[in-house]
Amino acid sequence: MVASKGTLRACKNGHKYYKSSDCPVCPVCEKDLGKDKGFLSLIAAPARRALQSIGISTLEELSKYTEDEVLQLHGMGPTALAKIKEALKKEGLAFKK
Repeated sequence: MVASKGTLRACKNGHKYYKSSDCPVCPVCEKDLGKDKGFLSLIAAPARRALQSIGISTLEELSKYTEDEVLQLHGMGPTALAKIKEALKKEGLAFKK
């Protein structure tokens, strides 16, 4: 029996890829996101997607949220939160109180 590669899909950017799960993330787009400069490149993909899902792409936008609000996002964990706090601190920013 030959293992299936999954279903051929195409993302909104036109990349074609195979996926065997229901996950909608394009691996080509995801790989490109990791090359970003800035704080999003410091954290793992699930945490990055969690922030992007609510429209956060800068530390200034992130500082409008409380630490508890960010920690409640699916995909956000203590490791990513520690990296985010350090990035905020370096820019003289902090989570909303």
